[in-house]
Amino acid sequence: MGARDAGTFDYVVVGAGSAGAALAHRLSEDPSRSVVLLEAGGADTNQSLHIPAAFSSLFKSEFDWNYETVPQPELAGRTVYWPRGKVLGGSSSINAMMWVRGFAADYDRWAELAGPAWSYESLVPTFRKIENVQDATDPEHGTDGPMRVEAQRDPRRLTGAFLRAATEAGYPLVPANSRRPEGFSQTMVSETKGARHSTADGYLKPARERANLTVRTGSHATRVVFEGTRAVGVEYVADGEVRRATARNEVVLSGGAVNTPQLLMLSGVGDASQLAGLGIDVVSHSPEVGANLRDHLMSLFVVETGPGSLMSATTLPELGKYLLRRRGMLTSNVGEAYGFVRSHESLDLPDVEIIYAPVAYVDEGLAGIPGHGQSIGPVLVAPKSTGTITLASADPFDKPVIDPRYLSDPEGADRAALLSGLVIADRILSAPSLAALTTGRYLRPANGEGMSLAERAEASLVSTAHTLYHPTSTVRMGTDGAAPVDGELRVRGVQGLRVADASVMPEIIRGHTNAPSIVIGEKAAELVLADERRGAARQGSAA
Repeated sequence: MGARDAGTFDYVVVGAGSAGAALAHRLSEDPSRSVVLLEAGGADTNQSLHIPAAFSSLFKSEFDWNYETVPQPELAGRTVYWPRGKVLGGSSSINAMMWVRGFAADYDRWAELAGPAWSYESLVPTFRKIENVQDATDPEHGTDGPMRVEAQRDPRRLTGAFLRAATEAGYPLVPANSRRPEGFSQTMVSETKGARHSTADGYLKPARERANLTVRTGSHATRVVFEGTRAVGVEYVADGEVRRATARNEVVLSGGAVNTPQLLMLSGVGDASQLAGLGIDVVSHSPEVGANLRDHLMSLFVVETGPGSLMSATTLPELGKYLLRRRGMLTSNVGEAYGFVRSHESLDLPDVEIIYAPVAYVDEGLAGIPGHGQSIGPVLVAPKSTGTITLASADPFDKPVIDPRYLSDPEGADRAALLSGLVIADRILSAPSLAALTTGRYLRPANGEGMSLAERAEASLVSTAHTLYHPTSTVRMGTDGAAPVDGELRVRGVQGLRVADASVMPEIIRGHTNAPSIVIGEKAAELVLADERRGAARQGSAA
């Protein structure tokens, strides 16, 4: 039995996350243009989605795709849990709200690989268009965009002690989100007056008033429909029924670095031999779909401290403080400060981010906190190791196989950088401002106080290393013919199909991926509409 016709639109967008929400908003600004936005998850009405410090309570909930990697040999065979947002706003609705652009040099590297439109200079206007930065003083920061970016409303005193300790360890304090933010900063957050501000808030809520934008939640895309090699629509399942949304102009996939390559492969765009082996008809042989996976791996020291941590964030008094005044611990994004450092002085740019949380962040969140503590550790922001997303089967409801291949680079540079980062974290922990606030007892790795620094670093890496939730590059864009997507985000080998999400990043940035994902969504809208105008001009001249 065929799919039920679910309407024809100018544009079909799959995924209402960081990029997809921005894209749908911009495409639907002209009332003459019809857009449908398909989202597998539901609406963002649950209160926990809007309370900043509650984000870890969303892990493994109905708002999470709840992925796991395959066992990682370099992490003692552990699997690593990968949360991804399954709700309006996507991962911007369940993340830690850290607004961290990264380094200008990373975007300039994109320009080298994918064309000059992706240079930092070219993207500054896009960042400014997106941002509404509280008390902005940097002329490169936006002040009237859809995404509110604020200073933290109620940071912990421990966070101030951490920043002082960083200076005592020899590192500078720098403004957040400059072109080269080497040094330490208090985190700017995507919040509005103490509440989360996701792309569902910034982009979709105003756009949903438009009659020409249709947002369909609970709509799980199962394949792109092709006529020959032209994408003409998307099949999806809603309420147990297969439906089809048809596109007059283009289909754009914004499912993220896991779901977009999965959907492409399910639709026949990928490695021909792998697809044929699963009984999937090949539309275009594109062997790098699902390859080049990058992620930011992090490791932690968790040390016992006196009162003043976020341990009591979920108590009734704190809930009351939040609900009545939007103040207190529940306004915290948990990762309250960070700094970019070089693991060794010969490097041109930092390769490690030191991240700080004024809480004992164990077992992925604030549940089951063992006592007052603080967490500090390195993030590998320029990883050499690459992994893959592959299909487990031809069933679109089977989770894909995620293998980041953490620390697998043959030279061992990733492992060396993380271990160096743990030594730097220890140096900051030992500086007077923080040392005075800890008991000396380690909660992670357990009994770390009885180990040498080298032993403690190795134990931390093996037992605590996990994702910072930043998968990218699985459908990379590039000017080379092997890249699955070109510099205008068009999928090579087919027509009428683009990708706009973190999967297109040619390489991962030294920063966090929410802000650049929104940039990609905005840029995609510019590219799509420029093509539309060119098409209209051709038609006009032909007439």
